Amino acid sequence: MIKPTRKVNNSWKASVITLFPDVFPGVLGASIIGNAKKSDIWQLETVDIRDFSVNRHRTVDSPPSGGGPGMVLKPDVAAKAIDSVAMSNDRPIIYLTPRGKPLTQKKVRELANGKGVIILCGRFEGVDQRVIEARQMEEISIGDYVLSGGELGAAVLCDSIIRLIPGVLGNETSALTDSFQDGLLAPPIYTKPRDYKGWKVPELLVSGNFPKIEKWREEQAIERTKNRRPDLLED
Repeated sequence: MIKPTRKVNNSWKASVITLFPDVFPGVLGASIIGNAKKSDIWQLETVDIRDFSVNRHRTVDSPPSGGGPGMVLKPDVAAKAIDSVAMSNDRPIIYLTPRGKPLTQKKVRELANGKGVIILCGRFEGVDQRVIEARQMEEISIGDYVLSGGELGAAVLCDSIIRLIPGVLGNETSALTDSFQDGLLAPPIYTKPRDYKGWKVPELLVSGNFPKIEKWREEQAIERTKNRRPDLLED
C-alpha cells in the first residue's frame, strides 16, 4: 500500500526560470494549491531569463549551429539564470522537453519528498545541449505532444507534486486512491442521487459491505487499466 508523502523540509520551493515570469502563479495561485502557497506550505520563485542577457537588447537566443529553422536558447544566458538559484545540490534542475523521460506518479512522489525543484522552461527550438550537460539537468516530458513553451508544463509538474505535500489536501489519504498510485487507473466513482435520469449507482456501492466494495473497486481498476492502458499492467 502506498503511504502518504512525508515532507522533509519546512517549505517546498519551486524556482521557475522562464521568458514569461508574468504567467505565474496562474493556476498555481488558485484552489487548494493557491491556498497552500498562501499558507507557506510551498513557495514559488520566478526568474526572468532576459535579466541574464549579455547585451542591451536583452537577446537570449541565436540560430542553431549547422543551420535549420528557429532559434536556440544560448548556453551562457541559460547557465547564468540557472546559477542564480542553484546555489546547492539539494534541488534537481529539470528541463521540460518532449524528448525527456515521461513524467510518472512515481517520479512525482520522489520530487514531493524533496526540498523542491528548479525548472527551466524552454522556448524556440530548445536550449543548447551544452548547458543541459554542464548543469546535469534532468529532462522530463509531460506527454507525447509539443507545446509553445515549458510554462504550461511547469505548472502541470508543480501541481502534480504539490498536491502530495502534507497539509495541501484536506484529506491526505484521498491522494492514495488516485490513478497510477498503485500502478492502475482509478475505478469509476459515483455520488448522489442514486438515480440520475435512469442511470443508477451500482447497488453494491450502497450496500455497506465494504470488503466487497473494495474488491469491486480493485476489479474495476484492473479492468479499466487492461482496456485503456495495458502498458501499465505490463510494467
